[in-house]
Amino acid sequence: MRALRTALCLAAAIVMIVAGHARTQASEEATVKVFVIWQGEGRTLLTGPHQATFVGSLSGPVYVDTENGLIRSGLMTCPAILELGLEDGKEQARGRCTITAQDGAQIYADIECSGVYMVGCNGDLKLTGGTKRFEGISGGGKVMVRPDSREITPMRNGPAKEEGTGSLEARELHYKLP
Repeated sequence: MRALRTALCLAAAIVMIVAGHARTQASEEATVKVFVIWQGEGRTLLTGPHQATFVGSLSGPVYVDTENGLIRSGLMTCPAILELGLEDGKEQARGRCTITAQDGAQIYADIECSGVYMVGCNGDLKLTGGTKRFEGISGGGKVMVRPDSREITPMRNGPAKEEGTGSLEARELHYKLP
């Protein structure tokens, strides 16, 4: 009787291990709503008669909107370049981002957007890869990047130091894991 009970427990354990392995090996596909509150800092310098360029970084916590509300899911850090037309205020921006989940797994993403300086920009976010449980991730969606505040410190004989805050929202970020 004891041997039978041990064999049944062992069989149940093997089934659970195989089922868990199959679940981690199965592909996953979903669409999520992502929200980031960022802080940025960098330098802005004149790069033409009517153009300035910001070079810096943005970082902040990543939230995913679920049935139970916003869930903090990690931290996003993006080196970014923003080109600004000084006469018309139009901007073009791009960033290469790393999103680090709380367990250390990472997702890499590229962002490109255009819009009006200090109003914000709309564009695309493309998932380009990942590590650990996000290895092989792909997908993307539309993104909105909005500033909230900006502080410029003029520098003598060089670029101005700039700091700011804002938000990034991807309302329908589609991803696929192999």
